[in-house]
Amino acid sequence: MRSILSLTLVLLISLLTGCATQSTYDYTAFRESKPRSILVLPPVNDSLEVGASYSFLSQVSYPLAESGYYVFPVAVAEETFRENGLTDPQEIHALPLEKLNDVFGADAVMYIKITQYGTSYQIIASDTRVTAEASLVDSRSGQLLWKGAATASSTEQSNNSGGGLVGMLVVALVDQVINTTTERSHQVAGITSMRLLTTHSVNGILPGPRAPALQRQ
Repeated sequence: MRSILSLTLVLLISLLTGCATQSTYDYTAFRESKPRSILVLPPVNDSLEVGASYSFLSQVSYPLAESGYYVFPVAVAEETFRENGLTDPQEIHALPLEKLNDVFGADAVMYIKITQYGTSYQIIASDTRVTAEASLVDSRSGQLLWKGAATASSTEQSNNSGGGLVGMLVVALVDQVINTTTERSHQVAGITSMRLLTTHSVNGILPGPRAPALQRQ
């Protein structure tokens, strides 16, 4: 009986701790805006990997479409910017919302910044990590509707236990080679994108009008 009470107490404390540390996002502006279409701008790349922006951009449409939104084709948007002499994501992010609304007519504009992208060798571990931040802005009013961040790492599924220090060094070296030669960063970027832009994550984006009814409840 005492053990049952102790277990119950531990579970209760864990639940209360989780409730205390997990704040709920304020979706008031998001619900009032009710965006149906989203224009995703080329991500600003703060990492050292040159191809990070294109890699991440190529993987944002699927999770947003699955969340119930019409997503402007990123290739068409990119070509439109290019024809107007804009190729730098920083410059594109600085464009006035009114201008973007006139050209594309999207209900909302998504701004993404990549803060981590690539593989690092950490003595006894090799880590391919991608971290990104996103914010969704109403293109008509300029009001922030939602913002979030997500990260994914190749170490989440790796198992370096066993074999002692030498074994761990060998595993890290092998991982480093694999991560470099198989575009592992692009794969990890896809996981980050899914975590960032699906409705299933905590404080994630709200379901759009094309999402299944059960998802919008």
